[in-house]
Amino acid sequence: MTRARKALIDLSSTSYYHLIARCVRRAFLCGDDKYTGKNFDHRRTWLIERVKLLSRIFAIDIAAYAVMSNHYHLVVKVNRQQALSWSDNEVISRWYKLYKGSPIIDKQRNGNTLSEAEQLLVSELIEKWRARLYDISWFMKNLNEYIAKEANKEDNCTGKYWEGRYKSQALLDETALLSCMAYVDLNPIRANKANNLEDSDFTSIQERIQHFKNTKSNAKKSNLNEAKSQVKQPKSLKPFGAREHANTIPFSLIDYLELVDWTGRHVHSNKRGYIPKSMPNILVSLKIKEVTWLDRIQNFGRHYGNFAGSQTVLRTHAAKNDVNWYKGVG
Repeated sequence: MTRARKALIDLSSTSYYHLIARCVRRAFLCGDDKYTGKNFDHRRTWLIERVKLLSRIFAIDIAAYAVMSNHYHLVVKVNRQQALSWSDNEVISRWYKLYKGSPIIDKQRNGNTLSEAEQLLVSELIEKWRARLYDISWFMKNLNEYIAKEANKEDNCTGKYWEGRYKSQALLDETALLSCMAYVDLNPIRANKANNLEDSDFTSIQERIQHFKNTKSNAKKSNLNEAKSQVKQPKSLKPFGAREHANTIPFSLIDYLELVDWTGRHVHSNKRGYIPKSMPNILVSLKIKEVTWLDRIQNFGRHYGNFAGSQTVLRTHAAKNDVNWYKGVG
């Protein structure tokens, strides 16, 4: 049964969400269209550049992404407190990067005196915009509408471009977050479009690896103190870090890369290479069995519905929302 969006996005339960949107047409979102012979890989760049632009404007971080032939995946974190801390001028500035704004706001910005009623209207508008700037639906609206318009213009046509409203999946605990990110990053491997993580084009894991390698290469040319101070992760993606570090994904980047590589060697049956006997550190620290982890990655899309997490977390969240059962329990 379809649930109202407000029932699926509950920031009091989690700030992390898995988002999926699928193209409706026979023509691909990107890649090679076997019917026309055209290649649409450049649309992947459109989408990723737009995602990163919107992430800089909205209080929404990108933890993982994968752009496939006719759909894309995002794992995002909503930073509600960050948006609430913005000044009124910051909210206006961010909103004006996407929309023309309002005549009454322009009047205030030009230094004109406002009446009491006008000042009240300005305050109401700013708070409405502030709420929208950490709203996943507004984020996705600005992403999907932009891509649809650009694709329609290129295809010289009009009409519906996306299959329907985007799908959202609440990631209720750390295991759900970690397994969903790995599931997203391994999309090209599972689809047999790439044989290793570095060749998994238009994924966050490829971007993280390339950035890490470039930083490591530059570090060899500098002294040790300079190397320690260098940023080793892409600024456009939510960084990994220790649990005590605020505003980071609570795992080591190296451990995550090892985990995804190890998982990919198991998931993709044609993958050549040595498979370590010992499990990655993350699985050990989270006390996740190897078989359980691999089953979750290979069947993540089928195993969970609109909410993902341990059976205990799913039951608790279901009870909170007066629901008897969530997919993934039992």
